[in-house]
Amino acid sequence: MAKQVMNAAKRVCKKRGSSAEDTTAPAKRAKGSRTNESSTPFDIECALALPESSIPEEDISSITLITNRAPLVLAFAVCVLRYTMPEQPISSRLSLAQAVVSANSRSKAASLGIESEPSAETEGWGEGQPVVKVLGREVKVLKRWDYDSREGRPPDASTEPDANAPVVSDDVLGQVSQDESDKAPPLWGIDTDAMRKAQSSNQDMKVDKPLPIFTPDSARSYLYKAFTKASDEDVPSRRTATKNASLLEAEKKECLAHLLRAINIVCQSWASSLARDELDRRAWAWYLRVRPAVQSGAGGWGQKGPVRLCDILALKRQP
Repeated sequence: MAKQVMNAAKRVCKKRGSSAEDTTAPAKRAKGSRTNESSTPFDIECALALPESSIPEEDISSITLITNRAPLVLAFAVCVLRYTMPEQPISSRLSLAQAVVSANSRSKAASLGIESEPSAETEGWGEGQPVVKVLGREVKVLKRWDYDSREGRPPDASTEPDANAPVVSDDVLGQVSQDESDKAPPLWGIDTDAMRKAQSSNQDMKVDKPLPIFTPDSARSYLYKAFTKASDEDVPSRRTATKNASLLEAEKKECLAHLLRAINIVCQSWASSLARDELDRRAWAWYLRVRPAVQSGAGGWGQKGPVRLCDILALKRQP
């Protein structure tokens, strides 16, 4: 896991050669991590940055993607958090979004009879932790008080652009609040199921042991693998079978970029006219309107279907 972040930092940031998991309390370094003192939060946030699309909106509207429902929830959550919790860096947004996906999947599995065990939250795991709402669902969080996403940022990054330096926006690092009294720390989404599993496995749950969290790099990896373009025959497997791995990986990254841009266009169009909690509720309703149609019941669990980006763009606020 740390190795993935380290490699991504080399590609995206073009900076120092090593990176690692967050060094704040909840994020324990992975075993075998080759981190050193040059690893910084800024490097980590750069490595987690998501792809961006620059093609015209009308071109995006002609694209149809193939995916299943869970990663689409993840994409909507990551995007809406950019507007409902703009102070959160990309590492936090990915963690919180994955927490929502996990909770939503558990609820759906229970309703379909696939999962009979009560949720960890129902059994009281994570009780007493702060809670935030994402896509209308409560998520237990851990505050990262000692984490500064801008730590390690080159002093001339915003004043004297360097061709070899990363161009990083507030969308990645999180917006800086001018009001210190209203300043919110970065957050982690707590993995309450992992807490329960550790207890049932007789693992040592010491008081000073970091709480398990939803890691941002796993959420990012999930997004990168989840979306492909629909073929003319609407049979994605026939189209991708002849592609080599590198071409398919590039296509999936491009598809993700187009999807995120479509969702961001919609969120941005409403952000100035809706309160943040209302925007959060709307985003869930938008997801329900555009999610892929699948077979009803347990047979549709994990099933893929088409998502037309024109349907997402149609949700924009009209002038």
